[in-house]
Amino acid sequence: MKLISWNVNGLRAVMGKGFMETFEILDADVFCLQETKLQAGQIDLPLPGYCQYWNYAEKKGYSGTAVFTRREPLSVRCGIGESEHDAEGRVITLDLGDFYLVTVYTPNSQDGLARLPYRMAWEDAFRRYILALETEKPVILCGDLNVAHQPIDLKNPKTNVRNAGFTQEERDKLTALLDSGYIDTFRHFHPDEVGAYSWWSYRFHAREKNAGWRIDYFLASRALEGRLTGACIHPEIMGSDHCPVELTLRDK
Repeated sequence: MKLISWNVNGLRAVMGKGFMETFEILDADVFCLQETKLQAGQIDLPLPGYCQYWNYAEKKGYSGTAVFTRREPLSVRCGIGESEHDAEGRVITLDLGDFYLVTVYTPNSQDGLARLPYRMAWEDAFRRYILALETEKPVILCGDLNVAHQPIDLKNPKTNVRNAGFTQEERDKLTALLDSGYIDTFRHFHPDEVGAYSWWSYRFHAREKNAGWRIDYFLASRALEGRLTGACIHPEIMGSDHCPVELTLRDK
């Protein structure tokens, strides 16, 4: 089973930059998107053979997530069930039978860390949600987590220590989630790989220089460890300031 996650930074924009060709080339069983920046009815996206599920932000042109899946889920839910966190279209959960699949677009702490207090509250609420799911069946979590976990996960760690996405507070929240029984699947297969990034600023020719950050993830319950077969990043795929990340696993 092949799963893809991609922050497209505006799906309508990336449609004009080869999205359908990329979708066909990657040929995923489940394809998750973040930052779709859409409202209902704003795009016509025929994907034969796939079920489509969307979660839209109340604010137009902002946030949003989607999942396209060949395997019809037993159930689908949008959000985490907490009204203060569910207005921005950030989470979709699919019950795929033997595991839950959750795609998430984690809030950015913003310049000057203006939204860091909200981000901390979000992190605690989201972790509660994931751990509640875990009591029922294993979970695969994917998406833009808006944090580089360790210094190896960004090009310039020393100069970014108090910048959004690399504060100790944000990193500690990801550590707490991993310590709750989750595998960072890319590091599981590539523990020491440097220069492996999934996001690059549009400024300063960052992508040309590979001055990036790894902030897009697949995390998996430890109960699924024996089924994991590979994880990779696709920096060759353009169209967004992020690139797709991939996880493969054996069917049960």
